[in-house]
Amino acid sequence: MAIKFQYNKTSLQGIEKQLKMRLRSLPTIKNKESALRMEVKRAKDEADELKRKLEAQIGSYEKMAALWNEFEPSLISVQDVQLSVRKVAGIRVPVFDGVVFATRPFSMFNSPKWYLDGIRLLQTLAKTGVEYEYCVMKIGYLEHARKKTTQKVNLFEKVQIPGFEDAIRKIKRFMEDEENLSKSSQKIMKSKQEATDER
Repeated sequence: MAIKFQYNKTSLQGIEKQLKMRLRSLPTIKNKESALRMEVKRAKDEADELKRKLEAQIGSYEKMAALWNEFEPSLISVQDVQLSVRKVAGIRVPVFDGVVFATRPFSMFNSPKWYLDGIRLLQTLAKTGVEYEYCVMKIGYLEHARKKTTQKVNLFEKVQIPGFEDAIRKIKRFMEDEENLSKSSQKIMKSKQEATDER
């Protein structure tokens, strides 16, 4: 990225101000990136744990698969998923708080005894499944924010800061050369004037 500048003091001051601002904010952005990186890792570990838990829960009830043919799936439904929002390194991330289930009334006398246990089991499985899905969604948010922050760090470190330093160097060299030329021309004028005065 070529930085536009002019060879004068005003441009030099503006570029120095921009450089100072970026140098001041770079450590903060780096800290944000490392915090997001840690949070992504933590969320991935949490998602892996939830996936293992869900698979273990499903696996432990596979031996009762024949019973599920008798169960009415319409007895239970997800009414609401409760979420809150938490800020992680300045990024708003959804946090899973729980699931509210709606259970349709059924006859305890005409239904098998295990229906209540089946409903509790389905609620547990659904809660774990929904929590896993929200964890995956949270990972997506955090990954996106981390990528954006990494891009900003790279932009500052590899493009803008070196560009501003280069521009400052060029402006200072130009101004020094201009000053040296001015002094040289003054010396030449002075020596010519002295030579004419002596005649």
